[in-house]
Amino acid sequence: MIRRASGKDLAGLKDFLTRAGLGTEGLTEETAEYFLLLENEDQTCRGTLGIEPYEENGLLRSLVVTPGQVENDIFLLFQQAFLLAKEEKIQHLFLATKKSVAVPLFQMLGFEKVDKGELPKELSQSAHINHILNVDNSIFLKYSL
Repeated sequence: MIRRASGKDLAGLKDFLTRAGLGTEGLTEETAEYFLLLENEDQTCRGTLGIEPYEENGLLRSLVVTPGQVENDIFLLFQQAFLLAKEEKIQHLFLATKKSVAVPLFQMLGFEKVDKGELPKELSQSAHINHILNVDNSIFLKYSL
């Protein structure tokens, strides 16, 4: 099952992301509502994907799935993220990665590579983007809704 997180999920979400080795800066009760949770039957978190909203743009972050999750679960997380973005009136989703092996998956989902210079200026407010901008092999992709 995939559901939208709420402020009540904050502690569990932070714990899940920390165990995956990801930062939780900027994650609050309010921003938790922009995260999706993939859960199994006993409501154990098996994956997550979040959106940092910036006006009509959004930054996808914190894609984590536990080992053993099937590709279909990842696709469902993205489909639900696209629906959440539309609901929140977000027109473009961006993502950043250092893993070039992941790019074909993102392209299969409809993302297109963009240069750093094409990123909307409001994304520079993101600590995540500012960190990635300083990494030599960073790749940016965009999905238009």
